[in-house]
Amino acid sequence: MRRPRRMRVKDSLRELVRETRLSVENLVYPIFVLPYEEAKEPIDSMPGQFRLGYRNLLEEIKEIKELGIKAVLLFGIPKEKDEFGSYAYDENGVVQNAIKIIKDKFPEITIITDVCLCSYTTHGHCGIVKDGKVLNDETLEILSKVAISHARAGADIVAPSAMMDHQVRAIRNALDSEGYIDVGIMSYSAKFFSSFYGPFRQAADSSPKFGNRSSYQMDYANAREAIVEVEMDILEGADIVMVKPALSYLDIIHVISKKFNVPIAAYNVSGEYAMIKSASEKGWINEKDIVIEILTSIKRAGANIIITYFAKEVSKWIRNF
Repeated sequence: MRRPRRMRVKDSLRELVRETRLSVENLVYPIFVLPYEEAKEPIDSMPGQFRLGYRNLLEEIKEIKELGIKAVLLFGIPKEKDEFGSYAYDENGVVQNAIKIIKDKFPEITIITDVCLCSYTTHGHCGIVKDGKVLNDETLEILSKVAISHARAGADIVAPSAMMDHQVRAIRNALDSEGYIDVGIMSYSAKFFSSFYGPFRQAADSSPKFGNRSSYQMDYANAREAIVEVEMDILEGADIVMVKPALSYLDIIHVISKKFNVPIAAYNVSGEYAMIKSASEKGWINEKDIVIEILTSIKRAGANIIITYFAKEVSKWIRNF
């Protein structure tokens, strides 16, 4: 007679047969950077997260390195914005400077950079706007310039998140033509039009000033469309594909992991983080237990890489988990 409980009767047995394990090496820590030497601005909707100046950024990198976290995803908040997001590809822009500073002190850290325009445009959309419409092909040229500027500064991986058609192909061609053949692309391939992004938009000052992003981010009701997007990005040169958000899209992560033989990243986004923090502060949940459970479910679904604001806490917790 089968008795599955035999393998659950003590901790050591449960650990012996555990199928899915979190690893610090698979975590990516997102960081918001300000173009100042000294700055540490708390993000109200994301308790424990900050917008950091360059010196504070280095302190953060030192801390995460000591915790075993080996990769970061950088988001810049510029001093200036314009209609075309031109500061996004400024050679002395906030992300470009942050890359150089990190590489100088911590060359072993893998630097991934968000390639988008929403934080850099006065209208807050992810691309060039004309007559109230986001233009796809005109945006590709700007995104390519951003990616090249990041590669030139020393980025290891660029992560286009604008959800423009053929952004991966345009960026791969641009990088290769400039000699950056070793710079990888982690594409936000299945990025859904989601209500879970609210706290991020406060942190990055990236809310659209009119309309919304439903014309370029994916309908959250669609699963087959995600397969189309991922397949396109792989064929166009993506080295890693991403599903965002993570928690409400575990089915998408699972399907993609079974269909495609490429590394899959899942973004445990700001809204997911904020809800857990809020409930934890009220004493309604045990933060450690629920975070470990959620991130394990993301990995169990098929994600190889988890981008999460909980990375620092998790790296401490799983040492004794």
